[in-house]
Amino acid sequence: METVACASVTSFATTSLPFSFLSQSSIINLPQNCHKSTLKSRSPRKLVTCASSGSSSGSVVTLLDYGAGNVRSVRNAIRYLGFEIEDVRTPKDILNADRLIFPGVGAFASAMDVLTKTGMAEALCTYIKNGRPFLGICLGLQLLFESSEENGPVNGLGLIPGVVGRFNSSNDFRVPHIGWNALQVAKDSEILDDVGDHHVYFVHSYRAMPSDDNKEWVSSTCNYGDDFIASIQRGNVHAVQFHPEKSGGKKFELLILIFVFTCFQFQIVQVPSHWHGNGLFTCIPKPTQGKASKLAKRVIACLDVRTNDKGDLVVTKGDQYDVREHTKENEVRNLGKPVELAGQYYKDRADEVSFLNITGFRDFPLGDLPMLQVLRHTSENVFVPLTVGGGIRDFTDANGRYYSSLEVASEYFRSGADKISIGSDAVYAAEEYIKTKVKTGKSSLEQISNVYGNQAVVVSIDPRRVYVKGPNDVQFKTIRVTKPGPNGEEYAWYQCTVNGGREGRPIGAYELAKVVEELGAGEILLNCIDCDGQGKGFDIDLIKLISDAVCIPVIASSGAGAVEHFSEVFMKTNASAALAAGIFHRKEVPVQSVKAHLLKEGIEVRM
Repeated sequence: METVACASVTSFATTSLPFSFLSQSSIINLPQNCHKSTLKSRSPRKLVTCASSGSSSGSVVTLLDYGAGNVRSVRNAIRYLGFEIEDVRTPKDILNADRLIFPGVGAFASAMDVLTKTGMAEALCTYIKNGRPFLGICLGLQLLFESSEENGPVNGLGLIPGVVGRFNSSNDFRVPHIGWNALQVAKDSEILDDVGDHHVYFVHSYRAMPSDDNKEWVSSTCNYGDDFIASIQRGNVHAVQFHPEKSGGKKFELLILIFVFTCFQFQIVQVPSHWHGNGLFTCIPKPTQGKASKLAKRVIACLDVRTNDKGDLVVTKGDQYDVREHTKENEVRNLGKPVELAGQYYKDRADEVSFLNITGFRDFPLGDLPMLQVLRHTSENVFVPLTVGGGIRDFTDANGRYYSSLEVASEYFRSGADKISIGSDAVYAAEEYIKTKVKTGKSSLEQISNVYGNQAVVVSIDPRRVYVKGPNDVQFKTIRVTKPGPNGEEYAWYQCTVNGGREGRPIGAYELAKVVEELGAGEILLNCIDCDGQGKGFDIDLIKLISDAVCIPVIASSGAGAVEHFSEVFMKTNASAALAAGIFHRKEVPVQSVKAHLLKEGIEVRM
């Protein structure tokens, strides 16, 4: 292993930095649990570490968390790498920071309103104009520009020329842009070293465009209809539109680590690219190599969570929404513990993990502490997007205290959720909108999307197939089905249900999908009660109907039983992602087998 001597290096205690440093030459201590065979089979990156600052704050990262969205994952990633966090409480904290990370989450206007009212906008401008070490993430990049069209125009910090505009949804490009896409690196940038070959995770509806006026800032672009700015760098100022803390670990945890060091006159010494950092590096399996070229199709693991008869929180799986075993005891089907299963799916390279609390929140959503704890514990070690659903709505507790759906959602975002899934409440909101043609802004869907952005809101649709003799037999959208009904019917419509599929409503899946998109949904999770737990494949007729009808991403759910079912749904419909539960829980079809099959079929996936 090559080492480089440094003229002036200050020794740091191993407890205060994720590396052990030696005076006169800085050498990363290799973990003892790395086998020689592993070292021989991997070619290490040539990175060199030298320290030129003896500051006692060398292990502290200042975090600007203005109170919206999920920044828990960023916190966990920073702590996972061995650094301490100091929160910004006043504008002075920004000016005094040695290195500042701003993981902006939510809507542009809401963020600027908070920053301006607290005086932090001015402090941020001063800090960045002085070339101080800064890393912005997602909205933390967008706010650097002159203005945004989101709920606007709204003025930004004005540090980079350009306007943040909405993606063009024409030409079959879904908005929001959600999932793993490829980067085109425009110039040398320490924090993008070796990242360009891999998919990175994006979730946003608005983007900044490269131009002659801002080209000196642009370090990488991404193509989604057009080339947009994926990252910027000028001196010590860095910002990325993608989420390194949600891009699956590996190089992306190192991205944050490298930022911290390079912005403090550190360079990194030979760090094998397949290692994590968590105080000391530990060896992890190296993902299959492959050049990322475009937006990948997502494979999502879903965990239906509920309390069993003993009061334990378990992962279960229904058969057409029946989660009880057909035995004398009639017990709740138990397929494992939520946190452990989520951690395993992260290791298996699932692109997202979705939690659905199928019995909780009935009377007091904010009192469901076990589910909050599941999110908090999961987000400590799972660095892919987490979605949670089940009872996200307005409610009044037994003492007459009213809680808005926004308050409920906020607690789950703060506990580690990246997206909120709304089911029954979205159906009621859609029915009311169809009746009145008025957007009140008061529905849970509207409230949450207005503050956090529509990319943070998933609507879960639970329809049941209803066969009819002809296309004009009902007022709802019907389709000619691939397989005739029990009495030879050639047509069907899909009736939406609420309360876990127990109650049918007078609205079709097609009508619901169109309305929730207009009300602010950023994604649709499309289930099918008829296919649930059957293992015979997704309902292609339904998924094609809905994915052709809307311009937002659609997640196919219910019915997967073999790897071929995933390629079928991606080839025959415009689904952006496919979700499964039971076949993953029972280890009948591993996540990696699905991805290997999709890759073989020419379907781009994140490996």
